[in-house]
Amino acid sequence: MKLSKSVLVVTLVSVFVLALAAFAPTSAQAKSKPVCDNSIVDIALAVNAQSGEFSTLVAAVVAADMVKPLDKCGKNMTVFAPTDAAFAKLGLNADNIGTAFDKKTLTNILKYHIAIREFFSTDVVQMERIRMWKGGTVGVDVTDAGVFLTSQNDPAQIVGLDIDASNGVIHIIDTVLLP
Repeated sequence: MKLSKSVLVVTLVSVFVLALAAFAPTSAQAKSKPVCDNSIVDIALAVNAQSGEFSTLVAAVVAADMVKPLDKCGKNMTVFAPTDAAFAKLGLNADNIGTAFDKKTLTNILKYHIAIREFFSTDVVQMERIRMWKGGTVGVDVTDAGVFLTSQNDPAQIVGLDIDASNGVIHIIDTVLLP
């Protein structure tokens, strides 16, 4: 069962990447709009293809129509990316994330994981609060046990940090933040 699910995830990611390539701009369009290689979307897809760690996040981004905003060049943002295990705490996975919430709610949840400025770990640990794209803020709590983001639910620990992208930075968290 696990092997077939892994094959399905890799196949879905491959189809998604091919679909994105099919809509790539023509050379005339590319001159007016810069190509953004190694974007946040590119990195999330690559990590997911290797480890499957972001299959639920990738499915959520697709279901919420957030691929384009997260792939935009010149927009430096910080994404706090929940792992599949983080979504599983809420009973969510790649198969049910698109139907568990309506599009607006899912979009708001995802935007609550994105800061519209680039904050590397050295910045985050100096902050008390981070303003999120959705509006509102998450708290930052630095302890001997690690760095935690606090919102309405359990704190999210940053478990992977400073994954540099051409349009921002990704930090991996172990809990989904709820606005």
